[in-house]
Amino acid sequence: MKMVDVDSEAKKKSKAHYSSAVVHNGIVYVSGQLPMDPEKGAPVEGGIEEQARAALQSLSEVLETAGSSKERVLRTTAYIPDVTLWGRVNEVYAEFFGDHKPARTIVPTTELHYGCLIEIDAVAIAGDTSEKDQ
Repeated sequence: MKMVDVDSEAKKKSKAHYSSAVVHNGIVYVSGQLPMDPEKGAPVEGGIEEQARAALQSLSEVLETAGSSKERVLRTTAYIPDVTLWGRVNEVYAEFFGDHKPARTIVPTTELHYGCLIEIDAVAIAGDTSEKDQ
């Protein structure tokens, strides 16, 4: 079975040893997306809401690069440094995904890389994004 590495534009500028996503057997495995400002190389300014939106936007861009979309996401994992942020993350997450409700885990953890307030990874269906599989 062939694996295909996918790199977003932001990842192409990085020297880190990973792929933005790997597509294998019809599934897209997206690496953790931090809420980074590509121009500054630092976390986006603002609180958890702004950072959650930025991380989800980055996730969406990687999915599109891999030939998928947010509507085809099967599962996500979100890492946050403080469980009290859960409710605010949930609001932004619901706004982003709308009626689509992928399986999800939110993991309260310690400090995240670069002092970010959130990191999100995902697993999605690859292929034609014109319609959602049933």
